[in-house]
Amino acid sequence: MKPESNGIGSLNEKPLHAGLKEYCALPGDRFEVPVDRFVIDIVRGDLLIEIQTGNFSSIKRKMGMLTQNHRVRLVYPVAQKKWIIKQSKNGRTKPGRRKSPKRGMIENAFEELVSFPQLMADPNFSLEVLLIHEDEVRRHDPGRKWRRKGWATHERRLISVVEHRLFETPSDIAEYIPDGMDEPFTTSQWARAADRPVWLTRKMAYCMRKMKAIEKVGKNGNSILYRRTNGTA
Repeated sequence: MKPESNGIGSLNEKPLHAGLKEYCALPGDRFEVPVDRFVIDIVRGDLLIEIQTGNFSSIKRKMGMLTQNHRVRLVYPVAQKKWIIKQSKNGRTKPGRRKSPKRGMIENAFEELVSFPQLMADPNFSLEVLLIHEDEVRRHDPGRKWRRKGWATHERRLISVVEHRLFETPSDIAEYIPDGMDEPFTTSQWARAADRPVWLTRKMAYCMRKMKAIEKVGKNGNSILYRRTNGTA
């Protein structure tokens, strides 16, 4: 059974967003439903599901207001594998397609979660991260993206969803602290234990501290020492 839709907000919908909405939808869901002055991607009973393919800062106000009175699930895709498609400048030759060397992982969601990590402590909020394979279509625009020699992202297209992880509590997030790591710990020690870059464990530590999954307990030289809180140990 196809989910109901009133068509609001779907006219200019990008392919990746549309593909994820189709992937997430279940029979009986409703699409593009007005709720509290906002338009919600999917409504499933009393659960509001929002799909965000860009940065979280642009939806900070929306998430904060909706979670005051509703259960909200934010769905965010991370590209585990990506293929770059460059559309020809003259529009007559076949577009080039190559595989990007970058590989995403679930933890990349913390790069965006820094916008409102405290919401993970709200029982009305949950975050679902989808690892996906995608095509990224680029068009040549000499006036933009000088670092890419004029190539700008035009749209992203979903190929497949290969993994998903639902985070409902700070304890779920804290599971990404490596088992067996001595406490207290620094973000550098965390990075070595998890085989992750330090810049990422710093963002993870910031998020977990804001949602009270970890706490500061001192310093080791210039490095902050952290430990799990009682609720996540």
